[in-house]
Amino acid sequence: MPTTTDYERMLRRAALRVTRPRLAVLSAVHEHPHADTASIIGVVRADLGEVSHQAVYDVLSALTAAGLVRRIEPTGSVARYEARVGDNHHHVVCRSCGAIADVDCAVGPAPCLTASDDHGFVIDEAEVIYWGLCPECSTASKSDSRKDSRV
Repeated sequence: MPTTTDYERMLRRAALRVTRPRLAVLSAVHEHPHADTASIIGVVRADLGEVSHQAVYDVLSALTAAGLVRRIEPTGSVARYEARVGDNHHHVVCRSCGAIADVDCAVGPAPCLTASDDHGFVIDEAEVIYWGLCPECSTASKSDSRKDSRV
């Protein structure tokens, strides 16, 4: 896990001023991958005390624009943030509980997939989201099915 000094270096390399809210938000995203904004606000407030929603939104926007964090929005979910950037990885999302996990590129360099028709675009990234049930929800679903068959 990066240290405060590491976060300060990241911000400076991205030409961003080092501020307590930026350090707190960057740390929260690193410590809580795929967290939504409300969760990040809670972590930042536990660290700094009172901080406005808008301040956290502004910091997340600046960090995203600087390439220090990545914003993902799986269908049906609020925006989530992660610190794993620049590697074109993908995600698997549980249809039941909404848990999200990283999935490395399946094949080849970015983009992992070749479009059947690029329509003249110069493609430099592919975003894939796999959907299914996480181990806990899958086990619960199987257990529920067994109970239903005994009735």
